[in-house]
Amino acid sequence: MIVPIYQVQSFLPECLDSILEQSFRDIEVIAVNDRSPDRCGEIVDEYAKADERVRALHLPENVGLGRARNAGMEIARGDYLFFLDSDDTLTPGSLQLIADRLEETSDPDVLIFDYARTFWWGGVTRNSLAAVFQTEGPEVFTAKERPEFLSLLMVVWNKVYRRDFIEKRGFEFPPGYYEDTPWTFPVLMSAERIAALDHVAVHYRQRRQGNILRTVSRKHFDIFDQYERVFAFMDSDPSLAEWRPQLFTKMIDHFIAILAKSNRVPDELRSEFFSMAHRHYQRYLPAGYVRPEGQSGIRHALIARGAYPVYQTLKMANQGRRKVRKTVRATKKKVADRRLTRHYETALKQPIDQNLAVYSSYWDRGYVCNPAALHARAKEIAPHVRGVVVAKKEEVKKLPPGVDYVIPGTERYWEIMARAKYFFNNVNFEDRFVKRPGTVHVQTQHGTPLKRMGVHLMQYPIAAKGTNFTKLLQRSDRWDYCISSNRFSSEIWERAFPCSFKLMESGYPRNDVFYTATADDVRRLRKKIGIPEGKTAVLYAPTHRDYTKGYVPQLDLGRLTDALGDDFVVLMRGHHFYERTAEVQALEASSRVIDVTAYTSSEELQLAADVLLGDYSSMMFDYANLDRPIVVYANDWDAYKISRGVYFDLMDEAPGHVARTQDELHEIFTSGAWKDEQSDALRDTFRRKFCEYDDGRAAERVIRQIMLGEPAENLPVVPLDERIPAPSPAAAEAEDVKEPAA
Repeated sequence: MIVPIYQVQSFLPECLDSILEQSFRDIEVIAVNDRSPDRCGEIVDEYAKADERVRALHLPENVGLGRARNAGMEIARGDYLFFLDSDDTLTPGSLQLIADRLEETSDPDVLIFDYARTFWWGGVTRNSLAAVFQTEGPEVFTAKERPEFLSLLMVVWNKVYRRDFIEKRGFEFPPGYYEDTPWTFPVLMSAERIAALDHVAVHYRQRRQGNILRTVSRKHFDIFDQYERVFAFMDSDPSLAEWRPQLFTKMIDHFIAILAKSNRVPDELRSEFFSMAHRHYQRYLPAGYVRPEGQSGIRHALIARGAYPVYQTLKMANQGRRKVRKTVRATKKKVADRRLTRHYETALKQPIDQNLAVYSSYWDRGYVCNPAALHARAKEIAPHVRGVVVAKKEEVKKLPPGVDYVIPGTERYWEIMARAKYFFNNVNFEDRFVKRPGTVHVQTQHGTPLKRMGVHLMQYPIAAKGTNFTKLLQRSDRWDYCISSNRFSSEIWERAFPCSFKLMESGYPRNDVFYTATADDVRRLRKKIGIPEGKTAVLYAPTHRDYTKGYVPQLDLGRLTDALGDDFVVLMRGHHFYERTAEVQALEASSRVIDVTAYTSSEELQLAADVLLGDYSSMMFDYANLDRPIVVYANDWDAYKISRGVYFDLMDEAPGHVARTQDELHEIFTSGAWKDEQSDALRDTFRRKFCEYDDGRAAERVIRQIMLGEPAENLPVVPLDERIPAPSPAAAEAEDVKEPAA
């Protein structure tokens, strides 16, 4: 494995881990540090020290991708060469499948396999030409026998190459952009024995930024030199002449593809690029060449004539037709938006209402989390301040009776947003919202952060999902205060959101109920949820995985309920991305699972549960306030921490026993370890660090400080050992038994 490395410190560990964790271990990994200015050199040395299969090669100067690969080839000792870019990854088990296929096909010169694109927002899409691998033909072939394989993306990393074949033919990578082109075509045309493997072996990372080929630069003119090398190779061997029409078509299509992208050739150089394409057309045109049909043929003809003005006119006409269609669809929306904008601008000129507060949670998802707790407390101790909750139309029916609300995007919404004095949100208000001087914005947050947040996500593109960090910071600049529940979080909020807000170390208002709820409340909630008397309720609340596309179950609920037996019931609290599955429906019918995903209040579910079965969700920090058992199911911890990024190692600082497999999870429950002394000790350490300010009076602290102007020291935090959490379900049921009958 030859891995050329340059400015990929955020991706390099994942790349190297994907290689070293393969089941097939007979490999050497040559990590070529191409004078990378970041921590890549240190990372390479760390891996080389930890694993003897890794060889660190530090180049004295930056030479570029192609020459870095050459440097790796010079010291390679393996039978086959595999070039993997350092921001891409191998899929699990791929090397074993490749080795097996090489043996099955008697060591071909080249083995071609498939890949999938992995996008920074978490999407995964297999190569659109994957059907090539299902076409009929000999298992071992030449490119002439199965030319369909030349339709695949001509890159170096979707193939492995027999080293002695490469050395005998003297193949090497040239300098410059598009260095794969004069490697792949000559190699495939020369190979006498090619085989294929219908398997996605490489995840090809689509980075939002940092892709060299997506940089506007004159370096894209390198493509002309690269095709000159291809045709020079072809002309050196008369037997390859029959390839000329096909390679010519690919060359012109490649030029057209580069011109079609706005992030390649600078605008002022596009005419020159087109002229170069025209000269290559004339120079390499095969005798009797037949142009493609359709739009592609028209573009070929324009390049043949050197008709750049006509080419541009055609391009603009096509763009114009698309724009017209978009304009028709957008016109009505623009008219409505302009009307609302004028209404908002007029309202901004009116005086601020000193007794008006706005509360919003999770992008206007209604009456939940810290803003809801603050709204409820403000009604009691600051009744002169009118509170309005922002709720989408579909959330209105879930609001408590009597709660004033506004639907986002309406005229009343913009009037309220223009005139309110106080704003409470656990995420951010939209970009067009204007923060007026004299207003107060409180960022309540929505959990203690295990996973990376804010600008720290810049190193984790899969989790960032295309976040505009400039706009993120502009929105965060509106905060006057940021709520924290512990010193650990305070340090993170200041670094993850480097803005000028003041920290309010008040505790989380949503957690107040864990210290104010009574035994009657616990019994009432269990009855409301439908938990049978005498059963132990396990609240399972998995978080979202950024590295998966959609909801992917991490746990076999059927196996879990079988292991738990009739004395347990599982409360299934899916992430809001979660879709109700047939499995959950079947288990509900058997009374072994209660799907509580749609249940509005997470805090009520926690009060009703005997034990939390969590993973990486911030719910564990909240639930720890109840001082009840917590079990962590961390089957994909390594993948999660690499794709999302974490602030501490949960495996070392867990709030209870940790299971890395489902069998280990079953053992924790069936043995009773979930509630043993070690579990209690782990939870005590966890609570002292992460439940520092949650004492049941957080909402009151915030409201008194923000709305009533009282100093924070007027309501000091109750020491952890003096706090009394709500009684557990077992204690609540025991209390109910002791009460005299009516």
